[in-house]
Amino acid sequence: MMCGCNKCMMMGTILLLIIGVLFLLVDLGVWNFWGIQWWTALFLFMGLGHLGHACCKDCKVKLKK
Repeated sequence: MMCGCNKCMMMGTILLLIIGVLFLLVDLGVWNFWGIQWWTALFLFMGLGHLGHACCKDCKVKLKK
């Protein structure tokens, strides 16, 4: 379960949806100009999520409570 403010959770959901749609397009053969694997995209997504969570003032306030 994710913990954080609503803003960070919404941004994470949107990023995950975009990554999912991009990989769906690659699987369907509609869009094929990159050669990264799904787990590479997942690690990038997780890194961005943790970076955003660490820099968010609202998340820091929520974690202190």
